[in-house]
Amino acid sequence: MKITFLGTGTSCGVPVIGCQCKVCRSTDARDRRLRCSILVETDSTRLLVDIGPDFREQILPMPFRRIDGILITHAHYDHVGGMDDIRPYCQFGEINVYADPIARKGMLEMLPYCFAEHRYPGVPAIGLHEIHAGAPFQIGDIPVLPFEVMHGKLPILGYRFGRFAYITDMKTISDDQAALLEGTEVLVVNALRFAPDHHSHQLVDDAVAFARRVGARRTLLTHLCHDVGLHEEVNRKLPEGVELAFDGQRLEMD
Repeated sequence: MKITFLGTGTSCGVPVIGCQCKVCRSTDARDRRLRCSILVETDSTRLLVDIGPDFREQILPMPFRRIDGILITHAHYDHVGGMDDIRPYCQFGEINVYADPIARKGMLEMLPYCFAEHRYPGVPAIGLHEIHAGAPFQIGDIPVLPFEVMHGKLPILGYRFGRFAYITDMKTISDDQAALLEGTEVLVVNALRFAPDHHSHQLVDDAVAFARRVGARRTLLTHLCHDVGLHEEVNRKLPEGVELAFDGQRLEMD
């Protein structure tokens, strides 16, 4: 299984429009961060986790082949705003989108024309499926286990694929849901910045503590804003086994 980071930034992306901080002016490509999304692939199956407003830019460099499913963490715009751009992939057939009841309702309200009973020509062909935390399912040859994390007061989904787990926009997680991550070897988890505190997102220290709680061999931090600092400088400060993810990075899992 191969994982590609399509985006590792927050809702504003990096660089932030109008900002002249050292991160937003950086010439290091690893400091350029589009909105959060990953691509999970095997030889026969291809999944997206979230499809934000940068999707078109993110997917253009990738091989053009069928997308077998889109897994939604939650229906905030920076995670679903690229849904309409899935249209070219509908030539391979209907695109299956998976979301919990809250995110499903949010997408129906945000993109009603995509899910209307009588759709006009050109609208993306989407099958919207309701899923639930703790209820595993399979797409192609990829096992999917959704689990619940709290984005402030909003319950959203993280996803586990075998020994790989992906979380974005988490502030807290219950003990019973954290137990679903037992045996995770590679963890991706959100870490907004070092300070100040945020009402609905983890900071870097929170993410490091959570990685130790999970016991992952390797942890990559995502959903990073410009305040986190320069990629190279931050990586030198992080403990062993923890690093910043970056756009375009690829992981291989056995």
